[in-house]
Amino acid sequence: MTVCRTLAVSAAMGCFLLGGVALAAGVTVHDAHDRDVTIADPARIVSIGGAITEILYALGFEDRLVGVDSTSLYPAAAREKPDVGYMRQLSAEGVLGLNPSLVLAAQGSGPKETIDVLEAAKVPLVLVPDTFSEAGLLDKIKLVGHAMDADKRAECLTAAVSDDLAQLRELRAKVTKPVRVMFVMSLLNGRAMAAGKNTAANEIIALAGGVNAIDSYEGYKIINDEAIVAAKPDVVLSIQRGKDSLDAETVYVHPAFVLTPAAANKAFISMEGLYLLGFGPRTAAAARDLSIKLYPALAPQAEKFKPAALTADCRK
Repeated sequence: MTVCRTLAVSAAMGCFLLGGVALAAGVTVHDAHDRDVTIADPARIVSIGGAITEILYALGFEDRLVGVDSTSLYPAAAREKPDVGYMRQLSAEGVLGLNPSLVLAAQGSGPKETIDVLEAAKVPLVLVPDTFSEAGLLDKIKLVGHAMDADKRAECLTAAVSDDLAQLRELRAKVTKPVRVMFVMSLLNGRAMAAGKNTAANEIIALAGGVNAIDSYEGYKIINDEAIVAAKPDVVLSIQRGKDSLDAETVYVHPAFVLTPAAANKAFISMEGLYLLGFGPRTAAAARDLSIKLYPALAPQAEKFKPAALTADCRK
């Protein structure tokens, strides 16, 4: 006999079997647009957002993915799925053309016109909150797991990630003199786009034991040379973006950065974008790796930190 659980926040409307897994029809989740979205059949999923795709793979639901967005780069197998384009430049036709029974999209996906069409369609659309914090990361995993009626799998993954974050806090406690880090997304015509508060970059710097050199605004903004000099970054951090990647030499010869400790000490770090800023299951591992780059003396302790989320079996 197949038994389907009725969750307190769900409206169970019967049972069905999918891939040998008993699912409760009518699972309801509360999403980033403050809506209750009922999911009857998560058999064909379009995943928009690299972290969401990564979570779905970690929970063992890759076979249900019929499409992903261009930020879904991990695991490598995700790149073989049909691509609906960049998460902020979606077309409703591209998403709905894959005949999904569920769309899981990161908060901030767009444009608004596309999201409006998707919300009006009969296909359930869940907008997954992107809160850049330890709690926000764990909540993201729980929400995706609940949308799939796989709370036990999600509990397994959140437990592994929680353990990783606890180990990371122990490592971070060994930092005696935090370095000032400026995250630079790009240099456009010589002007830096830098991350302020309430960004993934700000939080990953903090998780790694650093201090964001920019604390006067929120989000990503173009800043002038005077602001760069005044920020006095010890390190410049960026992400790898193919031919558009910022490189160390460009930073070191920039007229403003040349007046900062970062250029004086030749301190430039570049990491893969989804790994560094994705806020998926590998975030603690990314923060550990960044911590080693910021504080080489911590390497012996950091190497003892083996992230559980990378090896946990939460697929059943």
